[in-house]
Amino acid sequence: QVQLVESGGGLVQAGGSLRLSCAASGRTFSSSGMGWFRQAPGKEREFVATISWDGRSTNYADSVKGRFTISRDNAKNTLYLQMNSLKPEDTAVYYCAARGRSGGRTTSTAYDYWGQGTQVTVSS
Repeated sequence: QVQLVESGGGLVQAGGSLRLSCAASGRTFSSSGMGWFRQAPGKEREFVATISWDGRSTNYADSVKGRFTISRDNAKNTLYLQMNSLKPEDTAVYYCAARGRSGGRTTSTAYDYWGQGTQVTVSS
């Protein structure tokens, strides 16, 4: 069992930066593939980024590639999402998710555990 709690969201102007954190409890974080997803009002949840258990493999949605960086600190049981050059279209609730397996995946159905989400609002 893994419990996930996101933090770091807020209101930022376009072009600004935020770093999201996801604190995980449970023994399996260090062996779990992890991901970030987001959901804007009236839209479906979409993939943002994913990372393998050891941090060596990452993958990003085209819309955030070059602006966002996913990372993890297994010693601290924490997942991060550094978001730079934010745009109004990045406005959404951001969720972190954990898999019961070691690799990262881009589809939400591959994840077993989800956090409650943190709101990110980018003003123009």
